[in-house]
Amino acid sequence: MPFDKKFMERAIQLATEKMLQGHGGPFGCVIVKDGEIVGEGFNKVTSTNDPTAHAEVTAIREACKNLSSFQLDGCELYTSCEPCPMCLGAIYWARPDKVYYACTKEDAAAIGFDDDFIYQEIELSPNQRSIPMQQFHQQEGLTAFVAWQNKADKTEY
Repeated sequence: MPFDKKFMERAIQLATEKMLQGHGGPFGCVIVKDGEIVGEGFNKVTSTNDPTAHAEVTAIREACKNLSSFQLDGCELYTSCEPCPMCLGAIYWARPDKVYYACTKEDAAAIGFDDDFIYQEIELSPNQRSIPMQQFHQQEGLTAFVAWQNKADKTEY
């Protein structure tokens, strides 16, 4: 499926309108299946006090709800900006067929949305990250993993 300009224009419209209305940063996203929008999202970080409420995440949540599925097979995602590391992870878990973006992460960095430090942190071992991370209680934690392995009626993903 080739990209469709009207869907990117809608993502950009959401980014602009919702930011001007005070919902959060200037980011918007739409998810399309079979030529129809099945989910829309915009940045709601500051209006909901939710650091995970990025445009792509909110659009994925809405699309999955509307499609009654935890995956976005057959869908395309149009976003006003190249996804940040968190949104990129959510996109990979949702598995759309393709992602289109307007602005780059460098464009976002130029207006104060610089997520390069997160990419750098990912490369570090947990004990070297700026937010200290320490593993403990592994054996007890593995009980849930063993239960998952043995669960006969699990839904794989």
